[in-house]
Amino acid sequence: MTGKDGGADLHPIGNSPVVILVRPQLADNIGAVARAMANGGLYHLRLVAPRDGWPQPNAWRNASGADRLLEDATVHATVADACADLHHVFATCPRPRHIVKSVLTARGAAAELRAITARDLRCGLMFGPERAGLDNDDMACTDALIRYPLNPGFMSLNLAQAVMVMAYEWWTAQDQTVPRTLMTNETRIANKAELENLLTHLVDELDQCGFLQNLPKRPGMVRNIRHFFQRGEATEQELRTFHGIVTELSRGRRLRGRER
Repeated sequence: MTGKDGGADLHPIGNSPVVILVRPQLADNIGAVARAMANGGLYHLRLVAPRDGWPQPNAWRNASGADRLLEDATVHATVADACADLHHVFATCPRPRHIVKSVLTARGAAAELRAITARDLRCGLMFGPERAGLDNDDMACTDALIRYPLNPGFMSLNLAQAVMVMAYEWWTAQDQTVPRTLMTNETRIANKAELENLLTHLVDELDQCGFLQNLPKRPGMVRNIRHFFQRGEATEQELRTFHGIVTELSRGRRLRGRER
């Protein structure tokens, strides 16, 4: 059962964790989970005793093209069966009671999962049913629990959101994207020589129009202008635009018969 165009060309990326949905109730939610998994580079989906059976058309309608994850999903009668070939399993649980286990944040869990999978061991991420969550017997099959550090006054997440948090943390745990960059499109960051050329042009015109005629204050004023332009990463296109502005202001002054 697939979407109209077969969905996106998705495939497993390395040794990624298996997502285990325990007794999921709605096919729509399973589809939304597949979409979240695809966003974070997760591929393997296992369903434990889905309430309405499997497959379900609504899952494909809500997967937004993550069809292959649904097509390759496997169905298991028990949690133990779904975890049988895995070496480590972490379970999300908002507030476990009467259980002694390590509790990780989503970010901490992602870091541990990366370290474990780097040793060629297989890992699983277990999520409970929409209403009740995992019970104590489900969690008995897990190594550690994951609790998201969210607003303690409102920690309610739907199933797909819970999966999305872990998918995001899994992906970013090894992502090399720099935290901040400047989008320059067709231009580029101007170098110091180009910036100096603009500043020379600007200061010359400011001298010509009389803006810098107060000689005692002139050095400080010029420094302030230079500091202003040196603070950011101006692009080559922006400098060319500013050159044009200065030139047109100078031309307008001359056309009006004002040399100073």
